[in-house]
Amino acid sequence: MGLRLAVLVTGASGMLLPIHALRLLSAEDSVEALHLVVSKGAAKVLEHELAEMGDRSGTESLLEMAELSSQQLAKIETHADDELDATIASGSYRLDGTAVLPCSAGTLGSLASGHSGTLTLRAGAVALKEGWPLVLCFRETPLSRVHIENMRHLAYRGAVLLPPVPAFYVGGSSMERFLDAYTQRLFDCLGIDATMDPSLRWSGGQGSLGES
Repeated sequence: MGLRLAVLVTGASGMLLPIHALRLLSAEDSVEALHLVVSKGAAKVLEHELAEMGDRSGTESLLEMAELSSQQLAKIETHADDELDATIASGSYRLDGTAVLPCSAGTLGSLASGHSGTLTLRAGAVALKEGWPLVLCFRETPLSRVHIENMRHLAYRGAVLLPPVPAFYVGGSSMERFLDAYTQRLFDCLGIDATMDPSLRWSGGQGSLGES
């Protein structure tokens, strides 16, 4: 059986992140199913950053912008954020990992306090209690003491904090290069054994620092 993952999109800046990640995750042979939740806040950010949504939902717009094949779309099951009876709301439905991408400050605080009034928060809480990977792609700067304390609390409970910080060592000047490098790290944190491009990984320097 392949991997079953949840991708939870919340209302922080950075909608290119879930679009790119969904494109690469759904193309990975080891991934069998992806459960996608797009919060109302995420739909608002998506509209401001990338899309003229018209009558489409945030989920529909995000999937359209990902430009997925029919085979990729067949792996994705979408859920409304108020669908508290969804499969991923229960730990008896086994997932192999959950990513909150991007993770807003409000979502971070709610997860840290145990609040679970939406499917996004419930799915995050389930990942914590079941002990499977929960990757929080926190997209906020500068960090306040409240942010740091919430991150400390969640890290202590087993979550992985993966802010979208550029990996400058991969070189290049395109956004695509940054998104590839970040998604590779997301793969690693979710336990996906795949290297998209060897040049995205640090391979060590040439020579020693003492050489002139």
